[in-house]
Amino acid sequence: MTTKVIHEPQLDTILMVEKAIREAESYPTKKKLLQSLPKQIQYQTFNRIIEYLESSNKIVIDGRRIIWVFPDNLKLKKLLETSVKLR
Repeated sequence: MTTKVIHEPQLDTILMVEKAIREAESYPTKKKLLQSLPKQIQYQTFNRIIEYLESSNKIVIDGRRIIWVFPDNLKLKKLLETSVKLR
């Protein structure tokens, strides 16, 4: 089922969502992330941003959690540095 897109999200809204995901202490669910945003946005706009971030390989949705995987992720860097390396 395809939903009709009324409008595209603005850049400042996309950046606001990206920042909220990057700075989250734990990996938020979509509902918690939407509630934690400094400004309210429509759910359709929020879903459009999440789809964009996932298709551009900036986030991965693991189960219900949203994980920032873009190369500037400090949590991911730390995990890679402390993990056991395989040949």
